[in-house]
Amino acid sequence: MYLTNSIAIFRALIYKMLYFRNIKGGLYFLGARSRMDVYCKKSKITINPFVFIRKNVTIRVDFDSELVLGEKVFINDNCNINCVRRISIGSYTKIGQNVCIYDHDHNYRKETTDRLLTGEVVIGSNVWIGSNVVILRNTHIGDNAVIAAGSIVKGDVPPNSVFLNKRQREIIPYE
Repeated sequence: MYLTNSIAIFRALIYKMLYFRNIKGGLYFLGARSRMDVYCKKSKITINPFVFIRKNVTIRVDFDSELVLGEKVFINDNCNINCVRRISIGSYTKIGQNVCIYDHDHNYRKETTDRLLTGEVVIGSNVWIGSNVVILRNTHIGDNAVIAAGSIVKGDVPPNSVFLNKRQREIIPYE
């Protein structure tokens, strides 16, 4: 256990040195096969102390974006965070396996000349996000909220609440 954590700290230090202009913050852990991709010099990642990022996590920042991870955030295996504008995750938040967080959509309708439609994702403190959740742009999750596994979240989730997508089984025959 100590060896694994030491290696995770060493990996985090390598990324801090590699992207010394972009990554600010304290001591954090970066698990095996996890990576941070910084595609623009103006992108900023702020990682507060004791953030623990498990294995196979991909964090991507691009354009003039800002990603903020609060103190003691836990990100489980196989998560994906794509930031092109702003994503903020509050302190003591726990993120389950296979969670995807996006602050943008592709502009497939061509309503504007921009390639992407950007927004903001704000996740409060002490939030618990279950496995296989997708969080989309323009989402604000209040403090102490619980997001049920398999949910797709867009919009506002009030503090001290449980968010659950109810799916109904529907079979559509075709010929």
